[in-house]
Amino acid sequence: MSTNPYAPPKANVDDVEVAPVIDEAPPLWNPSAAARWSLLLSPIFGATLHMKNWQAMGETEKAAQSKWWLWGSVGFFVLLVVVGMILPDTKEIDLLSRGAGLGLLIAWYSLSARDQVRFITRRFGSDYPKRGWGRPLLYALLVFFTFIAIVFGVAFAADMAADPN
Repeated sequence: MSTNPYAPPKANVDDVEVAPVIDEAPPLWNPSAAARWSLLLSPIFGATLHMKNWQAMGETEKAAQSKWWLWGSVGFFVLLVVVGMILPDTKEIDLLSRGAGLGLLIAWYSLSARDQVRFITRRFGSDYPKRGWGRPLLYALLVFFTFIAIVFGVAFAADMAADPN
């Protein structure tokens, strides 16, 4: 049997990998809300929830990227505390540290968070099971107050060591 020379060409799609489609959306935190909460609670909060969302959707590479943002943000804030303890307390240093924190938030949103917002919107729209905010917000506040207590403890110990009287 001969082929029709006037037939449209056919694509060979047997060797093309197609991303698996999830029939049903897993329970997810709203990625836009997580980004908005990050304004108050830092990119550490948003990166953690975005990482958990990527894991729930089976996107391991994206989850790993969010994990990098999480640990990078933790390192950034630890560095800010250390630098704040070493450098003199001036308005310029305070303004610089606030600007750096805002820059981190903008970079995280632009380079990572926005991708998840778009991905979930395209894949599920707003029709996906929503996860509750009580537990993550409680954990975030506990971590925040623990961090503040550690910073004050270290500052107090450093002050006592510098001036034993």
